[in-house]
Amino acid sequence: MTEGPTLPQPLAASPQISQWLDFATDGTVALRSGRVELGQGNLTAFVQIAAEELDVAPGRVSIIGADTRSTPNEGFTSGSMSMPVGGQCVRLAASAAREVLLAEAAKLLQRGKEELRMVDGAILAGSVPTDLTLWKLAAKVSLDVDIARHAAPKPPTQRSIVGRSLPRIDLEEKITGAPFVHDLSLEGMLHGRPVHPPTMSARGVTLDMERLGQRPGVMAAIRDGAFVGIIAEREVDAISAARWATGVARWDDDAAFAGDPVEQIAESCEPSEVVHSAGLLDDAQGERVATMVSRPYISHASIGPSCAVAQWTGGRLMLWSHTQGAFPLRDALAMVFDIAPERIDVIHMPGAGCYGHNGADDVALDAALMARAVPGRPVRVVWSRADEFSCAPLGPAMVTRAEATIDQTATVTSMQVMANSAPHGNRPGRNGAPNLRAAAYLDAPFAVPRSSDVPAASGGGADRNATPLYDIPHQVISKRVVHDLPFRTSSLRALGGYLNVFAIETLMDDLAASRGIDPVEFRLRHLSDPRARDVITATARAANWPGAEQEGVGTGLGFARYKNTAAWCAVIVRVEVSEEVRVTHAWSRIDAGEAINPDGIINQTEGGIIQATSWTLKEALALDGAAVDTAGWEAYPILRFSEVPEIDVQVIDRPEEPMLGCAEAAQGPTAAAIGNAVFRALGVRARDLPLTRDRLVAAMT
Repeated sequence: MTEGPTLPQPLAASPQISQWLDFATDGTVALRSGRVELGQGNLTAFVQIAAEELDVAPGRVSIIGADTRSTPNEGFTSGSMSMPVGGQCVRLAASAAREVLLAEAAKLLQRGKEELRMVDGAILAGSVPTDLTLWKLAAKVSLDVDIARHAAPKPPTQRSIVGRSLPRIDLEEKITGAPFVHDLSLEGMLHGRPVHPPTMSARGVTLDMERLGQRPGVMAAIRDGAFVGIIAEREVDAISAARWATGVARWDDDAAFAGDPVEQIAESCEPSEVVHSAGLLDDAQGERVATMVSRPYISHASIGPSCAVAQWTGGRLMLWSHTQGAFPLRDALAMVFDIAPERIDVIHMPGAGCYGHNGADDVALDAALMARAVPGRPVRVVWSRADEFSCAPLGPAMVTRAEATIDQTATVTSMQVMANSAPHGNRPGRNGAPNLRAAAYLDAPFAVPRSSDVPAASGGGADRNATPLYDIPHQVISKRVVHDLPFRTSSLRALGGYLNVFAIETLMDDLAASRGIDPVEFRLRHLSDPRARDVITATARAANWPGAEQEGVGTGLGFARYKNTAAWCAVIVRVEVSEEVRVTHAWSRIDAGEAINPDGIINQTEGGIIQATSWTLKEALALDGAAVDTAGWEAYPILRFSEVPEIDVQVIDRPEEPMLGCAEAAQGPTAAAIGNAVFRALGVRARDLPLTRDRLVAAMT
């Protein structure tokens, strides 16, 4: 191997070539990946990597996403780790296959391996064709051999397929076909709907189950603790019955909550943890400048609702789901049903996309509970829009305080950051519990345990991106995970990085303003990292920084390296402020190391900018005591197509560097850029998100 001794973790569990690749007799290659396609284009990039290492046309490579029956276990597709981990696994496995098959060809042809080359799967001796192909060789050689012994990825100078923007392999079917789990139609399929308790503390329900079972078209009505499910032959009948039951059900619920949860998070006295320190704060000299920023609870707000299809046959469960983690979901379901994980098959199918732990896993348990009542019949369950807002895990509310010291030379000598946050680390199976909504309501309930937060090795949760990348000698970075609130939260795109970058980057602008220094120049003074400097200067150049000064118009910059280990990203936006804030233009330059498919990186960055703009200007869930009081789009505005800014994203490709995650890199920088642009437009700093008209007016008074 040429990539060093450390192997990606999935290769420890699936170490053999045959677990990743099959060579079919029809001249194609079947690639298996434990990752899932959520709209980020990662499976297309994996095909490019495999085709590159095997010297075949990309059209010869097909790929199977996460399926517990046949693919390697790669856990969750999350944290922008698809390329650094999943892509590296594919590269090592495919290069190992090439080396093993070339060695067999050399033996059969009685030539040195270095004399042979491959062209679209055909073996040539120098420039002379032979009758050997990868497929003939694969039929003669066992690929049940360890990848680590044979992997030898090509050097960057020999790569020609990666680095090009090949078309997404999944889009044609998504545009013209019916590939989504919502479209799945199986013989004898029934339709189910859950009746959700309004809060997580509900433990019983008063409901006339006999009457419910007699509603038109209802085939079965089940209750297990506070979980109620309705099964019907027709979807419309299941929906109608669920609406009736929701209206008449009365829940045993002792939840009592009052006040502003964001204020309670800010004032929490739960234990804090220092996650990073450098130097001594007492040694820092200069003027202190501080900020405190917040974000409310927010929703995943996927355009399509969560859906799953489940079927029990002979004590086995088959489940079709748009989960981010087929294997973790399988293990969580095994806990609930007290059976061996091997008796559950989870097959990933596309959904509406997701940004972390949304309702996809919860609806899977709903479907499995209902299907258990009708063994042999598949049951399809689709959540309502109200279910999506009120029952899926929420994006955690947060409050981040940051304070810096700046001396007479305009040098930042210290920074303290304290991130207070509701939990981010409650994905299915984490902390020894299923972490599935319905599991908490059963007669034998599985309580949601106290979260241990996302570990630093996975990028952190509340503390993600809380450590500034700037050259600041004295630092203390802390986090406080606030558990004593009744709202169910879990991972949502960028986790704590969104607000922490907003805090640090708006503070950096405040520091620059305190000394009358241009924000770009001020950042560059405090950055020795050449790749950080490159994305900032390239973005500023693209945006013609700082732009013309006009009343009510401002430009702002935000920068971060996602998780301080993944892609570097800078964003500059132009805003116009009249009745409300409107982002008219956005520029971004991103360095994600080796760019396998540049168009995929651009698409992900554009999507991140749009979503973060929506979060920053509009999104907040309404709460009523311990319940979510948002039921539809009217009460939860998101960015409209007509409000999408003109976006210019370019990739700084570094083919000699490792692949880095990019999908969430733009979230925090975009929020900070908007906040800083509003500051330049109005001359006042608004610190509480979203930056609505009311909050801007409050900041100005």
